[in-house]
Formats: sequence, structure tokens, C-alpha cells
Amino acid sequence: MTAKDAPPKAPSKLRAAERIRQTASELFYRQGIRAVGVDEIVTSAGVTKPSLYRSYASKDDLAAQYLRDYETDFWAIFEAPRAEHPTDARAQLIAYMTGLAQRATHDHYRGCGLTNAVVEYPHGDHPALEVARANKRALRARLVDMSQAMGARDPDQLADGLLLLLEGTYASGQMFGKGGPAGSLVAVAQALIDAQVN
Repeated sequence: MTAKDAPPKAPSKLRAAERIRQTASELFYRQGIRAVGVDEIVTSAGVTKPSLYRSYASKDDLAAQYLRDYETDFWAIFEAPRAEHPTDARAQLIAYMTGLAQRATHDHYRGCGLTNAVVEYPHGDHPALEVARANKRALRARLVDMSQAMGARDPDQLADGLLLLLEGTYASGQMFGKGGPAGSLVAVAQALIDAQVN
């Protein structure tokens, strides 16, 4: 076999790494990070353990990557309404919450992967926990900025109330599904904002 006939090594490695990443993300979200073992990941991805460890130093590193990917997707969804409502923070937030309420009442909804990681790893310095905590601090700061833009009398308090609503939706959506409290998210958020802005 000549060099020309040999399959390229880098692309096949990339494909294996991407399969590992995608498979781990799906499993971690559905079952939780702690519940998923390396054997299940490699079996589901159709790769070998050495393939996993060539791409990720440990399961903890893979879990942190999952949450970095999750966070990227989260911010893309959270900030998407800015394009339609560039100067209206309230409309941006309500648009995000409307979508969240719909997602949170679907079957198989598992909440926010970042929040779930904090619940799984409440203490210590696990790499996944660090990613999740940083996201939640950034979200809280963003909600303060949005509350200020809405003209809230106490932007910090409104932001905290909105954050509690979001986190409550992430949890209650998993417990109740359709017909649960997540369906009231937008109405409750509107009332909370009205109480601070009017």
C-alpha cells in the first residue's frame, strides 16, 4: 500500500473524538455524569478506550468538555432574541423564557446540564463543577444587566428572582412535564418584572 492509498490518520482520529464527544454529551445529559462510565461511552460511540484517552486525559476532562459545549449552546439560545429585540431587554428575556417553557414541558426533558452538574458535584474542584459555576455567575450578571436595562428599581433583586424562576423551571420541568409549573414561567416572570418596573 502506498502513502497515497493509506487512509488519513488525523481525520479518522477526529471522527473518533467527535463520536466520543457527541456520545458522552448525550449520555451525560440523559443519565448524569456520575452515572455514565467510560465503558458505556466507548461502547456507545463504537470506539476503543485508547481512542478516548488519546482525546481526553480522563472522564472528568470529557465531562468538562461536555459542559463547555453545553454552555456555548446555552448562550447561543439565551442571546438569540437579541437579534429580533436589540434594544428591548424585557422582550429578549421573555422570548428566551417562552422557548424554555416549551422545552421544559416536553417528555424526556432533563433540565439544564450545567445545573445538573452542580447538583452532582456540590463540593470540591471537579472540572465540570468549575464550568457550571462560572456559567451560573455569568448568567446572574447578565440578568442584572438586563434588569438595569428594563429600569428595575432594584436590579439585583429582580435578577435574583428571575434566576430563581429559571432554575426552578429547569428542575420542575423534569418532575412535572406537561401541565407543570414550567408552563407558568412567562406569566410569573412578567408579574415579577412588572412589580419591579412599574
